[in-house]
Amino acid sequence: MSIAFLLTTLVAVATPGTGVLYTLSAGLAHGRRASVIAAFGCTLGIVPHVLATVTGLAALLHASPLAFEVVKYLGVAYLLYLAWSTLRDRSDLVADAPVETSARRIVTTAVLINLLNPKLTIFFVAFLPQFAATTGDMVVLSGVFMALTFVGFALYGVFAASMRDRVLRRPRVVVWLRRFFAASFVALGLKLALT
Repeated sequence: MSIAFLLTTLVAVATPGTGVLYTLSAGLAHGRRASVIAAFGCTLGIVPHVLATVTGLAALLHASPLAFEVVKYLGVAYLLYLAWSTLRDRSDLVADAPVETSARRIVTTAVLINLLNPKLTIFFVAFLPQFAATTGDMVVLSGVFMALTFVGFALYGVFAASMRDRVLRRPRVVVWLRRFFAASFVALGLKLALT
């Protein structure tokens, strides 16, 4: 495993995108446990990209502009849906309240975020093969990518959860955070649409 692969993977994981944004949101809204579950779901959402790459389906998707556009616009639509849901949510966030959002719901949302992210497909088609001579190498490097994704996203989420009590005591901050997350989902959706 090369240093170039590890450095590029660390940069890719640490750079805030849809998965990081969702994990931060889960940590602030529902606490530490939810943020770690969100990080796990985002990591699980990478598995289909790995399978597609190993089986050659990702190269086919990359070679077919129509298929790529369909996946891209499904991702855009889902990000816009998340923005709308975030803005529409009027529930009170109480620091002492137990986490009521189910783990299944958090994981499903997180998996869909990464499943519908064509940037991951591009990463696995264009970047990963440069470092993998065999299918086995590709699986190992994908595993490293997934492990770093989980750790990085969990760190983001746990940090957000640690700020939860301070944030939730200020109702105006909560309103602005919801707006920020909704606007970020819209911005990421527009960026993806223009890619």
